[in-house]
Amino acid sequence: MLLVLCIDLDDDVGRKTDIETPVVGSDAVREAAIALATVDPEDSDLNVMFQGLSTYDSLQAEDDEAVEVAVVTGVEGNDVSANRTIGDEIDTVLAGLQTGEEVSAIVITDGAQDESVIPIIRSRMPIDGVQRVVVRQAQNLESMYYTIKQVLADPETRGTILVPLGVLLLIYPMVVIAGVFDVAGAVVLGLLSALLGLYTLFRGLGLEDSIDATADRVRNGLYAGRATLITYVVALALVIVGGVQGVSLVETVTATDGDAAAIVTTAAAFVHGSVQWFAAAGITSSLGQVTDEYLADRFRWRYLNAPFYVVAIAIVLYGLSGFLLPDIAGVAAFTLPDLAIALTVGTLLGVLSTLTFAVVESRYPAAPEPA
Repeated sequence: MLLVLCIDLDDDVGRKTDIETPVVGSDAVREAAIALATVDPEDSDLNVMFQGLSTYDSLQAEDDEAVEVAVVTGVEGNDVSANRTIGDEIDTVLAGLQTGEEVSAIVITDGAQDESVIPIIRSRMPIDGVQRVVVRQAQNLESMYYTIKQVLADPETRGTILVPLGVLLLIYPMVVIAGVFDVAGAVVLGLLSALLGLYTLFRGLGLEDSIDATADRVRNGLYAGRATLITYVVALALVIVGGVQGVSLVETVTATDGDAAAIVTTAAAFVHGSVQWFAAAGITSSLGQVTDEYLADRFRWRYLNAPFYVVAIAIVLYGLSGFLLPDIAGVAAFTLPDLAIALTVGTLLGVLSTLTFAVVESRYPAAPEPA
């Protein structure tokens, strides 16, 4: 048996004519179509129902197979609810046919939006064909509208297409505004180009997820009162200061030698001038992490090794870099015995801290970590 199924996803028939759906049978469908045409002659669902009746008449004339026509409707404004309602009405139609034959459908729609119910129909019966009915003067207009609507509703597609388009559309007004304030147009173009390039780069590399995750961690840290949030900011400031001090010492070495210093000497000068600040940054960040672990009941004694390791490494690097530097005014010269002392102190500090906290942890074990 063939069932010509006319789809009205937003229930124009039921809302505008008060006709109870589903509508089954050619006479009932014709009456519903006339009633809808009387109320709203411009409704596109009229075309669907009249096309359904035309298909029904053609199949009856050409084929010996039994044919029936029906109109099923959804609800207005919610695609999920509309699809589920149409599924229920299809079940009602199939139950009312009372035939032992296999039923297959020919689906009549007025655009791409109504065709979203095809998987629901296919789950209940085979589909022999789909006919889309649109007004000839507006061919594909509804499908285009639906496609644009879907693009604007999708956050991923919206961000990919509309943001670059918006930046491009801002170029002309920004140049005009820049001209009013005597700002070079090239500066504005360069700024907008840089913004568009950064956005494209972030989207292309997929970095937006990482940035969102970082922002979430920072926000959660503010709300939860985590010490690491403050200590990381302080550590970043110390790293910047250390970098400046290292570059300053490199410039001093270069000015003293008169020529560009060797690579080893330049590296030694940078390390010697910055390692104290870098060590302070490492100690600060590690203490913040230890504090958070303690507050979260995940503290282990061995976590306290981190600041001692940082100090030990800093002592070794400070001694080695000082030994490699030439004699410069204002910089203490390191002799071979001084280097030996620095290496010994750094090694002993790391080893002793490891042994000490291992012993303490074995005698005073912390509470087990939460599952």
